[in-house]
Amino acid sequence: MGKLAPVWSKLTPLMVVRGQGAVVYDQDGTAYLDATSGIAVTSTGHSHPRVVRAVAEQASRFIHAQVNIYTHDGLQRLADRLDEITPEGIDTFFFANSGAEAVEASVKLARQYTKRPNIITFQGSFHGRTAQAMAMTTSRTGYRAGYMPLPAGVFVSLFPGFPTASGSRRAGTVEALDYLDYLLVGQTAPEETAAMVIEPVLGEGGYLPATAEFLAGVVERCRKHGILFVADEVQTGFGRTGRMFAVEHFGVVPDILVMAKGIASGFPISAIGASEKVMAAWPTGSHGGTYGGNPLGVAAALATIDVIQEEGLVGNARARGAQLEAGMLKLAEKYPNVGRVQALGLMVGVEMVDPETGAPDSGLVQELLRELYQSHRIIAMSAGTFGNVIRWMPPLVISEDQVDAIVRGFGDSLSAILGKQGAQTV
Repeated sequence: MGKLAPVWSKLTPLMVVRGQGAVVYDQDGTAYLDATSGIAVTSTGHSHPRVVRAVAEQASRFIHAQVNIYTHDGLQRLADRLDEITPEGIDTFFFANSGAEAVEASVKLARQYTKRPNIITFQGSFHGRTAQAMAMTTSRTGYRAGYMPLPAGVFVSLFPGFPTASGSRRAGTVEALDYLDYLLVGQTAPEETAAMVIEPVLGEGGYLPATAEFLAGVVERCRKHGILFVADEVQTGFGRTGRMFAVEHFGVVPDILVMAKGIASGFPISAIGASEKVMAAWPTGSHGGTYGGNPLGVAAALATIDVIQEEGLVGNARARGAQLEAGMLKLAEKYPNVGRVQALGLMVGVEMVDPETGAPDSGLVQELLRELYQSHRIIAMSAGTFGNVIRWMPPLVISEDQVDAIVRGFGDSLSAILGKQGAQTV
């Protein structure tokens, strides 16, 4: 009997047989509210009819049309749609399969364009598990342990608000920018630095949004020194934050935009976008991939963009995100074990801490995730370097009643667990 590799961590023992909207069903027909979206992927919900229909129709025409050999008709249509919705100046696109692949492509492009070797990333980042992306990832040692040495030329700067193990001190915006200036003098000179790569909201690092002042400062330094500003919007893109892309909240424009996850409602496709001038620096044939721009993925992406725009899912992400944030803040007033609630659209992170010291409490997070799953049939995930953040990332189609159910379930779970421990409420 064949076995599955044990390298995959498992959040639940659930065997799902179908999904619809924000709900998945097991073999017995039991419904579970999915507040993970498959890690922020199923933006239009599970098996949205329009996405299913688009994939089925495309499969009947062409399943694999390798882009080096011939061009299928969806490629230009997707490039046109992305040109319409991405920030000004992003007009030329390359397609791959995963977020990690897209991150690696962005680094290769930045190095070709600038003819410089080094990359700056930021503390708490997650950019993927392939070698180059893993070298850029600092959200948790488990992603890197046992794989050294990793590709060189990666330097890590501070991210504002990033917590310490004690919970007592966090880097501010000024401190983070000062450290970035130090890095450019002490470790990687501007003339050696190709790009600064940043998640506008840390994903695996704890659902922590950057500050507008910080991102403006990063961009200012990039422009001053001819360094490319790369926005990793793998998790934040396609309406997740209540704007089509998170950089729109901050008034900054990337030189390279990295896209994946929510782009195609679960079909594996990713993209990077840049200006025609930047893309022209890539020597023909120096990068590619067998499945890049796959017709089924392109069809799913086109349908996903249509659904997001025509069904008002960006606005729903703002509204439901504000509702979810408000509910979590109300619980934080009652339970001192709830630390910071940080949110941007439907990226809502809730820190769990020791109420006396403020230190991260990953154990409580694991108890809460089990209680949510077993007693309330709600699936949620953790995040954060210290494992003490519960991240809420439901599909963008989630309803007001379903968000209420999440808040109720989380409140009941807190009450049940902390009540057993004899913890005090406010």
